[in-house]
Amino acid sequence: MDETHDQKIAAEVRAELGRKELSCAALARMTGMPEPTLRRRLKGSAPFRVHELETVAEVLHVPVAQFLSGAA
Repeated sequence: MDETHDQKIAAEVRAELGRKELSCAALARMTGMPEPTLRRRLKGSAPFRVHELETVAEVLHVPVAQFLSGAA
């Protein structure tokens, strides 16, 4: 099964979490997002909203485009 655009974005965010050695719980605390919501986003079962993706990029110190480039 081909990955959806949302799943590809989620994979890019997960990859950055891995590079930063951060857990979902840590990212949830840093962004203020509820952990269950963030887990759904990271699984790709629910899409990231634009403002959520901007917040994640900001706390991880990466451009939003980094998450989108692998999903194109």
